[in-house]
Amino acid sequence: MGNPNLFYRPRILDSTLERKLKSKGAILIEGPKWCGKTTTAKQISKSVLSVDDPRTVKENKLLSEISPETLLTGEQPRLLDEWQVAPKLWDAIRDHVDHHKGQGQFILTGSSVPTDLSEMIHSGTGRFGWMVMRPMTLFESGDSTGEVSLGMLFESNEMSGCSNLDIDRLTFLICRGGWPESIDMDEDIALEQAFDYIDAVVKSDMARVDGIKRDPQKVRRLLRSYARNLGSQISQSAISNEMSSNGSAGVSEETVSEYLQALRKLHVIEDMKAWIPNLCSKTTIRTSDTRYFIDPSLAAASLRIGPADLVNDPKTLGFFFESLAVRDLRVYAESIDGDVYHYRDSLNNECDIVVHLRNGKYALIEVKLGGDSLIDEGAKTLKKVLGKIDLDSMGAPSFMAVVTGIGNRAYRREDGILVIPIGTLRN
Repeated sequence: MGNPNLFYRPRILDSTLERKLKSKGAILIEGPKWCGKTTTAKQISKSVLSVDDPRTVKENKLLSEISPETLLTGEQPRLLDEWQVAPKLWDAIRDHVDHHKGQGQFILTGSSVPTDLSEMIHSGTGRFGWMVMRPMTLFESGDSTGEVSLGMLFESNEMSGCSNLDIDRLTFLICRGGWPESIDMDEDIALEQAFDYIDAVVKSDMARVDGIKRDPQKVRRLLRSYARNLGSQISQSAISNEMSSNGSAGVSEETVSEYLQALRKLHVIEDMKAWIPNLCSKTTIRTSDTRYFIDPSLAAASLRIGPADLVNDPKTLGFFFESLAVRDLRVYAESIDGDVYHYRDSLNNECDIVVHLRNGKYALIEVKLGGDSLIDEGAKTLKKVLGKIDLDSMGAPSFMAVVTGIGNRAYRREDGILVIPIGTLRN
């Protein structure tokens, strides 16, 4: 092991993983199936155990209980792929790290949360580091020039760059998604991958994630409802009502909640938390999560739509593009010690994306397809939100920007707001 794959596309997570291995005995990489966790981990691992290998999975589960050290023996860093199949490995790894001092001993990858957390006695605090891996950003897949660095924008607003994306390419990228193996496929074949992914979620993954049998038709209806409400703060009760309308069998709010939890365990959906700044007024901040899939292609597949459907429906395309921008900015922000939030208050002032760094710096970002009128609308929204923030306590944002889908040039407006095509961004 350890020999790089000749066709490996570098990931933003590579450098983060390498750094974290120097500070913890074991690193856990979580994320959806097929996003590249195992391939990335193999680039730095020196031995590998596929815990869910059909040929040995029963033996691996048994050994994890009676002789876990047998599974942990191997050149380090040792990769334990799909470790959650044998949850007792967690405590065995913690114990091994405690008794064999040193960093970077193990890498664990998993596409779901363990079924029974009660089997894990220890939290892993101090021994484990956690990472989330998502599908490829446009920069990682080679669809962004990477001329505009998010990290550099927090230091200087000077920037330049040009994007090659037009509306046809953008809608294709939304529907194809960032699944690594689809990147080099013929376009028609690449577009099928997200459909197959959703079919697998509906037909098998939702039952396998925790051993609970679920109604495939209800799962499919839930995914459709989620996709129709992409980028909104729709409540679970509203989703329940929507799923129970049009003559369909009723679905309780409790069932919706339980199904959504399973989808989160599978990393199919990933909602966005609300940003709660200090305000200069008594306006109430709305704290509901904003609904997103881990990748916009899964929303498109849930609705059984393709690029042509989005081109013909600009309003829906706007929400799907926002989902793409959220996916990419989450990856870019986390690589520079930041997190991504949304802002909305009781007066309906809202900001699509707030990037907040651990050092206290933050940026306000609106997401618009493009065109002067939409960019002006985004800039107006940013100024209204800025007017609500207590700048004396929060400080001024490092920058405000409108991220566009089909604009071809990055530039600064006269009012200081940046206009950045998604096809120029990187971390």
